[in-house]
Amino acid sequence: MSARTEQPLVSTISERCKACYTCVRECPAKAIRIHSGRAEVLPERCVACGNCFKVCSMGAKQVRSSLDEVRALLSSGRQVAAILAPSFPAEFSGIDTEALVGMVRKLGFSTVAEVAFGADLVADKYRKLLEEDPKASYIAVNCPALISYVEMYHPDLVGLLAPVVSPMIAMARVLKAMHGDQLGMVFIGPCIAKKNEAEDRDAGHDIDEVLTFAELRILLDEAGITPEGVEPSDFDPPEAGLGSLFPLTRGMLQAADIDEDLASGDVITASGRQSFVEILKEFEQGHGDIRLLDILCCNGCIMGPGMTSEDKRFRRRGNVSRYAHRKLEKMNLSRWHVAMSRFRDMDLSRSFTPRDTRMKRPSPEELKPILERMGKTGSESELNCGACGYDTCQEHAVAIYDGLAESEMCLPYTIEQLKETLSRLAESHAELADAREALEHAEKMASMGQLAAGIAHEVNNPLGVVLMYSHMLLDSCENDEGMTGDLRMIAEQADRCRKIVSGLLDFARQNKVIHQPTDIPDLLKRTIDVMNIPESVTTSVELVSGDPVAEIDPDQIAQVITNLVSNSVAAMPDGGRLTLSVEGGEDQMTFRVSDTGIGIPRENINKVFEPFFTTKKMGKGTGLGLAVTYGIVKMHRGQISATSNADPSAGPTGTTFTVVLPRKALDE
Repeated sequence: MSARTEQPLVSTISERCKACYTCVRECPAKAIRIHSGRAEVLPERCVACGNCFKVCSMGAKQVRSSLDEVRALLSSGRQVAAILAPSFPAEFSGIDTEALVGMVRKLGFSTVAEVAFGADLVADKYRKLLEEDPKASYIAVNCPALISYVEMYHPDLVGLLAPVVSPMIAMARVLKAMHGDQLGMVFIGPCIAKKNEAEDRDAGHDIDEVLTFAELRILLDEAGITPEGVEPSDFDPPEAGLGSLFPLTRGMLQAADIDEDLASGDVITASGRQSFVEILKEFEQGHGDIRLLDILCCNGCIMGPGMTSEDKRFRRRGNVSRYAHRKLEKMNLSRWHVAMSRFRDMDLSRSFTPRDTRMKRPSPEELKPILERMGKTGSESELNCGACGYDTCQEHAVAIYDGLAESEMCLPYTIEQLKETLSRLAESHAELADAREALEHAEKMASMGQLAAGIAHEVNNPLGVVLMYSHMLLDSCENDEGMTGDLRMIAEQADRCRKIVSGLLDFARQNKVIHQPTDIPDLLKRTIDVMNIPESVTTSVELVSGDPVAEIDPDQIAQVITNLVSNSVAAMPDGGRLTLSVEGGEDQMTFRVSDTGIGIPRENINKVFEPFFTTKKMGKGTGLGLAVTYGIVKMHRGQISATSNADPSAGPTGTTFTVVLPRKALDE
């Protein structure tokens, strides 16, 4: 095998593939495998219909080029003939036929002929086949992609393929009979499957190379050949007749003078990816009285993948029809009959070889886990949306089983996976944000604690001196009422400063936590029992669940409870409800202090644990209560947080402080 034939006819440029699955959808043979999110053409399954090449808007599919081989053939010194497919008027609608023939000759071809005469011979063979055996059924074989599809995916129908060569092979044999077997032969047309047909042993070896119309344009552009720069020329004989209609759906029937009688239904025509696949399935199940099945994989050869024309389908059809009409008007009918008589008995037979490429259909039990993996747990969840490129979810599952597809191709499945991923990412983001906020707060509290401890130690000594001397002066001036009042004021304010300093030291928590097993609900009850709580505030303590005992420092936690309850009571000047609840887990204890007070504004909720921050009036608080509480909880290796609503329009107002403590003392 030559190096050229070892190359796949159609391949994927992976960096251009965007995994849109359009090629999967348009491939009748399902010869596209999706691997790692990229589409790969499987040469052993490809029938060369070229649908994937036509529909890929990203240009990710490429067809094996024959340009180098044709250039070498033209420069070899051999006489080389170019035979043009009858669809050329649809491709070169803006160029006169004589000018086009002159342009092709200027490339170096010694002979330029129409394949349409070969189509006339082939049409004659089909007419004779039907006349010789009125009961026989045939599948027309003018489309090489169809031949490959039947051989590979409907091998049981190979015996019904008409044993007749295509117009391309027929015309090549005609020219070699006229000019000798040494004549080089290049077919130029709209079909990439012709490249495979030229190498098919069953079809013979009459064609040296195949060019698409797109490749012909490249050669003409490279050589700088234009219609204005060539001498117009006619096609070389033999002259063609109705074979010019072959590229159109039902064109062969008209050329062969075979009626498609809708009443009898013995002749059926079909074209296009979906139609030819469906009709072959039906034909395999039973062909009844059908005598001839004329099928084209494309919507007529005028829509072949080797075309570059931007004209729509019916404009292309009109161009071919008008060319055929003009040709019939001026053709020399007697000369045509002479040529037909000369070559009518030429051997135009061929054979076919079944190449069963079908894969074993998996059982429902084998498909079930694949479908479940994509969230298809029943027929109601099988949407059959086709986004994956397969008509049904079942077919997609079969392709996954065969190694041709991936679960991620399922759009609903992928959307659900993305939703779950986004949900997990949102949760992780929220957790990270909370952790970052807690870390920043902890760092700030630690820094402020160090600052508070330093200030407290520095202020404590001179403050003690002020207190001592103020009391000494107060004792020595008992009879001086004016001095006594001033000294008493100094002593009171100095004592207040001492308490603030004491609070700063508590916040910095220089003292050690002494853990001991403690009944948390009992501690809550004992603490609030000794507090001065107004009668307008109702209180309740409840154990929600779990073991109530934890290893804590009861004195310090009692201070935490006192601070939280005091704040809650202060937030309910007109009365309300104070609820203390305890919930025990395996490793943690959680208690909550909830009130129905005025709440904390949203802009202040993150500041409540900062030292000296208070919403109370001047002289009513130092802003150290919650800061000290925060320090005690952190010394216990616990967590404290607050939630609050201060907006009545958003629901009931109130605040809840949640304290989470380890059930057992953690090692320092």
